Amino acid sequence: MAIPSPNLDDRRFQELVDEAKRYVQQRAPEWTDHNVSDPGVTLIETFAHMVDQLIYRLNRVPEKNYLAFLDLMGVRLFPPAAARGDVTFWLSAAQQETVLLDRGTEVATAHSELEQDVVFATVDDLPIVPCELRTLVTISAAGTIEDRTADLGAERDVPCFQAEPTPGDAMLFGLSNAVPRCVISVELDSRVEGIGVDPRQPPLVWEAWDGTGWAECEAFDDTTGGLNRPGEVVLQIGPGHAPSAVAGVRAGWLRCRVVEPEAGQPFYSESPTVRVAEVSTVGGTTTVEHAETHTEVLLGESAGVPGQRFTLEEAPVLTDGEPVVVQVSDGEGWEDWTVVDHFGRSGHTDRHVTLDATTGQFSFPPAVRVPDGRLRNWGAVPAKGAQIRVARYRTGGGRAGNVARGTISVLRSSVPYISDVENREAAIGGIDGETVSEAKVRAPQQLQLQERAVTAADHEQIARQAAPAAARIRCLPAGADHEPGAARVLVVPDAVADTGDRIRFEQLIPSEQLLSTVAARLNERRLLGARLIVEPPFYQGITVVARMSATGDDVNRINGDALDALYRYINPLRGGVDGTGWPFGHPVQTGEIFAVLQRVAGVGLVEEVRLFPADPITGRRGSPADRIDLARHALVFSHQHQVVVNPPDGAEPR
Repeated sequence: MAIPSPNLDDRRFQELVDEAKRYVQQRAPEWTDHNVSDPGVTLIETFAHMVDQLIYRLNRVPEKNYLAFLDLMGVRLFPPAAARGDVTFWLSAAQQETVLLDRGTEVATAHSELEQDVVFATVDDLPIVPCELRTLVTISAAGTIEDRTADLGAERDVPCFQAEPTPGDAMLFGLSNAVPRCVISVELDSRVEGIGVDPRQPPLVWEAWDGTGWAECEAFDDTTGGLNRPGEVVLQIGPGHAPSAVAGVRAGWLRCRVVEPEAGQPFYSESPTVRVAEVSTVGGTTTVEHAETHTEVLLGESAGVPGQRFTLEEAPVLTDGEPVVVQVSDGEGWEDWTVVDHFGRSGHTDRHVTLDATTGQFSFPPAVRVPDGRLRNWGAVPAKGAQIRVARYRTGGGRAGNVARGTISVLRSSVPYISDVENREAAIGGIDGETVSEAKVRAPQQLQLQERAVTAADHEQIARQAAPAAARIRCLPAGADHEPGAARVLVVPDAVADTGDRIRFEQLIPSEQLLSTVAARLNERRLLGARLIVEPPFYQGITVVARMSATGDDVNRINGDALDALYRYINPLRGGVDGTGWPFGHPVQTGEIFAVLQRVAGVGLVEEVRLFPADPITGRRGSPADRIDLARHALVFSHQHQVVVNPPDGAEPR
């Protein structure tokens, strides 16, 4: 039970007015007109209103004292975090020279009357390096290497693989330059068609050499149908692409390799051939963030005394990237001062400073009087007259930066030869700064936690503080027998739906960086000998097949609304009855699906609902069921729902 806070003065406006009128009757009985039209009553009501405001402020004193106590306990508001995403810059045409996009190049979402544009900036320089094909080499699965460059130059058909292709056969393209983070176009021409594979799912993988091994490349587009016809393959090269020597030729290598077919996947009956091959750089991809960077910002001049404070003009400060560094002039150059959480471990010569990221205030070490009367410095003090500056810091962030894929389309900075920009995946990770109300809720939990992970709630609270960008975190016993001292922490990343509430499965897989951040924080605070597992939950795909009748003739609209309702309800992030995410381990039953569909406007009767378990990776369905049970560590994932809406008898669907 919370300790009740006293109401220091519980009088209200009308009570103050009535009390004043009683005093008037006692002190001035000749004043008999107490109606609201009387000027004296107007003055009474005016002063009563002012006193009511003072009482309101007086009753806020306990809240102010509570917040001051939290401040003394070291509770600080969490600053916002900036959303990040990858943006591809497309060249207007292949260039002969490198096109350099400087760090800080700005892109934005399209501006509209209803929404403001959201501005992002690149976090690194992006050189878009030109390249061309220099060498073509084929390597069989057995290791036989053949240089096919001369055959290609003579426009002869070059077999890409062995006569009977085998998993492991590869065709290597030697590029004139290494092209890290670039998008390249591989144009191929061949006269051989119909060689047994499914053009939509060929058993091929494109890879680039990164200096230590072959890294898979993302294929933006493939119009060759698996080398089955003339066309173009557009590939995203990884950041580690580096030159290497193959068959005595040093180049930036790219390869197309045959892989083992999956069950039921058609395989090559003969090798495709290539007559013409051309490679060019058509763009580049780099990371952008929803933040603004400030460099060499002067804070002021040191007075040479302990405990100095300086405040930035632009706040809050983002702390989710490179550490903020304060610099102090020593007359000859700039000395770096390290930002620390507190001065408790600082020696009298340590160049330390603290930062309140929410307000942008930097505090230099204080001097504290010890029992013997001496003053102890908890860190070095900048010399009098020394200039103080922040070398680099970032502001901005917030949930506004979590934009869907395909929405970043405007190049704000002037960069020659760039025709278009696009984000092929959503920007995620943006978090609004913590409010005072949220901190008041968190403070008791933080005091109870004591920075030790003992219970499941402790693990979840520490994990949330370590990764505020995660949408959901759940701690369960680990192991088949739930052995003591073992914890499994499930991390669900936040995701921005493309349309409506339709989330792609790959968006629900947390990054290695997110998992390692949570694991590192929990490892510092777990009990000695405790075993810890940090991983994503198991996702059980659910496919709903439903048939219903409509009360009106707007069948297409009802069909779309019904699908939206299913994707919204069977949703690991924002689904379930309360809209906060499907509960871990909660089964899916046809009864609740009936209820969801029946609430759709225009639905007359839900005639049939069937549930199918589905593999979200392969898409394969299981047998229909009325109830699909989930393990304790499992969440649902909507996979290709199907709805049939029949119009009323005699009506034409539209």
